Amino acid sequence: MGKRRVQSKQIRRQMRQIKPKPQAAQPTAAQQRRQRERYVESGGFLQGYAPEFVMRLGYISAGVAVISLLVIVELILGPLAPKGLPVRIVASAAWLVPVVFLVSFVAPGVRLAWKDLHTQPKVVQGQLLGASTVSTSFGLGMIMLRTRSGNEQFFCPPEKLAKVPGNVVPVVLSVTPNLRHVRTVSVMGQRQVGRPEPPVPEVVRRLRLLPIATPAALALTAILGDDVTAFLPFQPEALHAVLALAVGAVLAGGVFGVSFLYQRRLVAEAQALVPGGVG
Repeated sequence: MGKRRVQSKQIRRQMRQIKPKPQAAQPTAAQQRRQRERYVESGGFLQGYAPEFVMRLGYISAGVAVISLLVIVELILGPLAPKGLPVRIVASAAWLVPVVFLVSFVAPGVRLAWKDLHTQPKVVQGQLLGASTVSTSFGLGMIMLRTRSGNEQFFCPPEKLAKVPGNVVPVVLSVTPNLRHVRTVSVMGQRQVGRPEPPVPEVVRRLRLLPIATPAALALTAILGDDVTAFLPFQPEALHAVLALAVGAVLAGGVFGVSFLYQRRLVAEAQALVPGGVG
């Protein structure tokens, strides 16, 4: 009986000494800021795309910017311009919105793509943590490695992930230094397990279209609201110009607000989604 009492006391003492496992630490504000800076430094929403594709996109964007500038000249000096100089200035200013978006979002990526075309890719080696042919970037998959510097995530063309297994194996990537585009994927190791590909969630399909749809919708609503109001007969000219500017700004602000709330909802739904697990 005495031994049993001692053993029960020891068990109770051990139970009291057991501490719950600490929860994973949330990223600090500095870490989140660094992640955002790294995202912007790697091309923003163009991160992971091939430099050749980004350069072609830059040429198309330059053409759109030239057309916008020609429309601005027409609205100020041409015969199809609205009446009154203040109204013409306001009507033409709306066409600066697509130019500003292209310069802000596409031009940095083009600059990085130009550097990558003249720079040798770097080699990244690590243990495979997960992979998926679907990501939040349109047309790109995702691969995650554990490297010496920590866990790293790369956007990758889906066709290059076809031979990536579902178990933990060494993987070697050839990555461009600026846009972080994955040129090649080499899988090392003998024993490899097939990686199942789950169906693409609808929330991911909608989420990866937002970076493209939101700026386009903002520019379109600003131009339509501004220019349609500018061509309406209204006096005096100064009030007409203010009204045209206000209509364009209100419509663009409404689109931005709806898009922001919609994106927050989609992000909340997609937070539980992770790349294909490693078995």
